[in-house]
Amino acid sequence: MGEFDKICKKIKKLSPNIEISEEKGCIVLRGQVDDWKTAVKAGQLAVNKKKYLGVINDIKLKGFVPSPESMLPEDSSLDGQRPDVLVIGGGITGCAAARELSRYKLDVLVCEKGADVASGASKANGGVVHVGINFSASSQKHHYNLIGNQMYEELSRKLDVPFERKGQVMLCCKKWERIPVWFLAHFGEKKGIHGTRYMKREELLEHEPNVPEFIDGGMFMPIGGITSPYEMTIALAENAASNGVRFSFETKVQSMEVRTEADGTAHIISVKTNRGTLYPKLVINAAGVHADEIADMAGDRTFTIHPRRGTDIITDKKAGYMVKTSMAKAPFAVAPYEKEKLKGKAFTTLRLLINAFNGSNHTKGVGVIHSIHGNMLIGPNAVETPDREDTATYRDEVDAIIRMQQHLAPGLEFRDVIAYFTGVRAPTYEEDFVVRKGIFTDNILEAAGIQSPGVTAAPAIAVELAKWAAEYLEKTEHVEANENFNEERKAPPRLREMSQEERDRLIKENSDYGVIVCRCEEISKGEIIDVLNSPLHVPTVDGIKRRLRPGMGRCQGGFCMPLVMNIIAEHEGIPLSDVKKAGSGSVITYGFTKGGPEDAVAAAAGDAGKEAADE
Repeated sequence: MGEFDKICKKIKKLSPNIEISEEKGCIVLRGQVDDWKTAVKAGQLAVNKKKYLGVINDIKLKGFVPSPESMLPEDSSLDGQRPDVLVIGGGITGCAAARELSRYKLDVLVCEKGADVASGASKANGGVVHVGINFSASSQKHHYNLIGNQMYEELSRKLDVPFERKGQVMLCCKKWERIPVWFLAHFGEKKGIHGTRYMKREELLEHEPNVPEFIDGGMFMPIGGITSPYEMTIALAENAASNGVRFSFETKVQSMEVRTEADGTAHIISVKTNRGTLYPKLVINAAGVHADEIADMAGDRTFTIHPRRGTDIITDKKAGYMVKTSMAKAPFAVAPYEKEKLKGKAFTTLRLLINAFNGSNHTKGVGVIHSIHGNMLIGPNAVETPDREDTATYRDEVDAIIRMQQHLAPGLEFRDVIAYFTGVRAPTYEEDFVVRKGIFTDNILEAAGIQSPGVTAAPAIAVELAKWAAEYLEKTEHVEANENFNEERKAPPRLREMSQEERDRLIKENSDYGVIVCRCEEISKGEIIDVLNSPLHVPTVDGIKRRLRPGMGRCQGGFCMPLVMNIIAEHEGIPLSDVKKAGSGSVITYGFTKGGPEDAVAAAAGDAGKEAADE
């Protein structure tokens, strides 16, 4: 029986309603099912990396209606433009690629359907700079993660983004787990993950002094780190913008005109957006959960994104002491609270062990992370969803994540939680990145399937994409280096990181730094104005929040949001009613009736100013 027949047999056993075919080197699935798990399982059963380019899963879920997308403006602001490179997607991969491309004298345009960079998965993750212990040595994930990890220290310094290399910890719950963990550490060294080793409990406590008593020891991986994923994305974008890259927000690609040449190769002629039709020489597809749709428009699809929702929980900073690194129990570990669940299921534990060695786990599982700003992050879980925009957060999932992690962080209480958020990962059925030149279409580069460790891998992927772009464009014209390229970006002053003497000096230079707007995070009016004057202009409440953190403290913006709105309106010369939370449709309303929102916000701003003066 051939490989195709074997795949057909397995999928037909799963559901007789699924049609299977071989097309252009891919396995293609079509049909309709009643349960999304069936569609996902069919895609997983169709994977054969040795024989096929990928799985194209076009199975539909009966009765499914996707979440409505935000209304986007319709105009002709981009109509007729001919950029050298069009980057689709303003996440961390797209922004890193744009920065690398700005090393050349090229017209580079980034189109992002959100109202800011880092509008999708790049903002909704823990910010771990991964070591890659759980990735197969032959995978693109491992390749780009290892290179990207080594780039982070210098890149963070040049872009003035917070980064700490405190390591990662894989915890052993039982003595027998020492053996597989020792082997993982040994093979980690062979995969280039240096310094990885098993530690007994006593030594492990030097790195994680608050682990519970049932932890017998664990593997310490010193090259692991932590950053702020949205701050890194913003810094990459700002640096790219200061080097000449253009950004167009709330801009969605709707279709492409593709011409097929005599030799059968396709070529993108034009790209239609809600802001007009573009005529790029080259397209980079970094569209996240929509990357397969873009590849399909371009006639270059060999993969399918099956969205995977994950919820993270943020605690108050006072709970941050419970974890110093990022840690999780080993993927084959069985904690005391799981004993009954796996009792008599030796095969299940064996399978987890094999997956750990092969790098074939689909998720690293829920863990606890010491955030770069001192909070503790808990999560994420992993839930397959047919909806690419499914960022809903569910109470039962939040409760389950917290209860699970109370075993690793015994001091964790529900009242420590200040916020939670959900992101949607963009995995392929092969569970690997798709970073390549176009196969069927000559002027597209694919950067798809970028889920974890996307934050770590993005700088390395960007270098490759920029190199390929220059090589492609060199076929028809000389690509010159940008002699004015500046690889550094200086972040605005941060009061919370300054000594009292430094603060006093800054306030004497500009009194706006003496007006504290957000008490939880110690953010001043002067810092907000700095952001509003940055090369990447995003005058929204969420734009300020991601760049400075007002609204990310214990009160979650309850006190500072009106003040931030007032500063934006004042700086932009617009009425308060025109200040948006994020995109053009996100109008902010208040429950105030007396005097209207303008008077309410002005009063709040006045009270804050008076309190600052009193202090």
